[in-house]
Amino acid sequence: MRPGYFACMLTITQELHDRIVAHARADHPDEACGIVAGPEGSDRPERFIPMLNAARSPTFYEFDSTDLLKLYRDLDDRDEEPVIVYHSHTATEAYPSRTDISYANEPGAHYVLVSTAEEFPEPQFRSFRIVDGVVTEEPVKVVTSYA
Repeated sequence: MRPGYFACMLTITQELHDRIVAHARADHPDEACGIVAGPEGSDRPERFIPMLNAARSPTFYEFDSTDLLKLYRDLDDRDEEPVIVYHSHTATEAYPSRTDISYANEPGAHYVLVSTAEEFPEPQFRSFRIVDGVVTEEPVKVVTSYA
């Protein structure tokens, strides 16, 4: 993504949206996590990459450091970047926690949170920008395709 440029909305295909939600449901009661990569500078999520929550916790997620290193090498080889960094909350609303904010180190990424908390009839799916500790919610547009 161009330095200093941030899209003000996440546009995502229905298929990718559904895969993120399915991953969150499958890993419940633990938090799920992963990324959706896209071509560098495109702000276009294309490649779904579910990750293992190394913490295996219902209240915290952590990418395995070895898996993360392999992932970033793969992204470099493919000229891709993380367009979406996602994880789930299993007992609270889909809003970044203080820990989530402190670990947000991809200023160009959309941070997607999915809540699988029982209080919601359907999982909440929300997107945020997190830059220098500032959280800004953004609209999500779900499309059938990018064409």
